[in-house]
Amino acid sequence: MGMKKRSKVSAEFSMSSLTDIIFLLLIFFMLTSSLVTPNALNLQLPGKKTNNTTSNSKGTVVSINSSGTYYLNNNRISLDGISNQFKKLKERSKKPAVVIKSSSRAPIDNVVAVMDLAWKYQIAAVMDETN
Repeated sequence: MGMKKRSKVSAEFSMSSLTDIIFLLLIFFMLTSSLVTPNALNLQLPGKKTNNTTSNSKGTVVSINSSGTYYLNNNRISLDGISNQFKKLKERSKKPAVVIKSSSRAPIDNVVAVMDLAWKYQIAAVMDETN
């Protein structure tokens, strides 16, 4: 009597290689995400918490009105003048800070320009919106 061998096709799938690939991808993304540093402005919004780095002995205030005119401590100034004053402030103080007061109708470009200067000179900037 001749016995036939049945050739069964195995429907099994090896998951070990797939899990290896998933773990390698997980490690790769974890390492690359920790290396990415956000290029953001050092902006601290006013709130209940008080921070010692935002206190400024002279009280440097940059105001921007609805027409986009800059004022430093209530004196009209240009953007280049603000840059020079921020540079001097950074040289004088270890942890300088300024308050940026902008009108609700002030051009956003002007507000961002002042925040960029504060970021450039590593000055803590606190936003205060006025009407």
